Amino acid sequence: MTRRSFVAGTLAGAAAKGSAMAASGKVNIAIMGLRGRGLTMARWFGALPDVNIPSVCDVDQNVVGPAMKIVEELKGKPPKLFGDIRKILDDPSIDAIVMSTPIHWHAPGTILACDAGKDVYVEKPASHNIREGRLMVEAARGNKRVVQLGTQGRSRPLTRKFIEYVQSGKLGTVLMAKVWNVQKRRNIGHLPDEPVPEGVDYDTWTGPLPIKPFNRNRFHGTVNWHWHYGCGDIGNDGVHWLDIARWALDLGYPNEVSGMGRKIYFDDDQQTPDTMHITYNYDNKAIHFEQRLWCSYREQGSENTVAVYGTDGMAIIGRWEGGHHAFKVFDEQGKLILTEQEPRPDHNTHARNFIDCIRSRKQPNADIEIGHISTVLCHLGNIVARTGRNLRFDPDTESPVGDPDAARHVGREYRQHWSSPKGV
Repeated sequence: MTRRSFVAGTLAGAAAKGSAMAASGKVNIAIMGLRGRGLTMARWFGALPDVNIPSVCDVDQNVVGPAMKIVEELKGKPPKLFGDIRKILDDPSIDAIVMSTPIHWHAPGTILACDAGKDVYVEKPASHNIREGRLMVEAARGNKRVVQLGTQGRSRPLTRKFIEYVQSGKLGTVLMAKVWNVQKRRNIGHLPDEPVPEGVDYDTWTGPLPIKPFNRNRFHGTVNWHWHYGCGDIGNDGVHWLDIARWALDLGYPNEVSGMGRKIYFDDDQQTPDTMHITYNYDNKAIHFEQRLWCSYREQGSENTVAVYGTDGMAIIGRWEGGHHAFKVFDEQGKLILTEQEPRPDHNTHARNFIDCIRSRKQPNADIEIGHISTVLCHLGNIVARTGRNLRFDPDTESPVGDPDAARHVGREYRQHWSSPKGV
């Protein structure tokens, strides 16, 4: 397959499912990772009447209780709990895996699941680095699997109305989008390394990464703020809105990426930036990403937002005060002319779309290749932040041009482990 292949419409010629649907006609899914997003996934998928959750998996026995309880309450019986995902992958009755692990397990787990004949719902961002993301696409295509990224905006009716409006021509010639991620994150302080807590399989949690001493500031809710494991908040929250901006402007990979990213506020164990200004340059358009994680006030009343600028007007979609989602349109004089509001976003539309695509074998709304391209924008912003230099990007090789130091961030080092991705 070519480097940038994209299969539209359906997964043509999809092989028969590696596992049979349950006799009841319900889809059997297993959730990997039961804390944080895993709790949310248990609620979303548990609420779907045509879904069973017979199995769940986590390497930390100290956190499994709440998710197990949610599944039992929604499905009428508790799921089987496993500490080793391989036992679930070997189970032919499981149709799909929901990956709600830390980021460093997104690609390894997705690739293992695809190779085992399972469809995958994987949380955002798609990958820890660019090369992993491409391997995820290849695993999905090669195994003819449905793989959905957890960028829920792709299934949200309000977002789709926004995209339709932006692409209707009513804004004139659309030239630029700005994404801002403005919110108050907490200072995580400084913590020493310590022994691995009882009940934690730290070797499996680490997976294919070179192993580090256990530290609570590199575990659970703080793990994403370290380069060894995560992508920072541009990958955590920013990917949702960069994805919408790219969709609205109908763009793929940028030609050049410029800007800055660093810590200017927090004095703690976080490594990833609390402040970023990244510009993605295309042939005749641009996307700008702005991040400030040290202020509780909002920009134009919204914290996570996409603003699209045309020659005849501007449209903004975001999360506004009170938690509701809305998009607003302003004419060329700056007058508000349209507001569409969604008080309670129905995130289950995204889970619903995944389950429907398991049955139909169509590509889901946030297919892994769509998600990979949007995640690459996050990785490129981080490469600019880490190197302190602007870069040119070759979309065919998915790598910076003429900068070996920047190019080394395209992949990563792995240790010998059963979950290590092949072909890295």
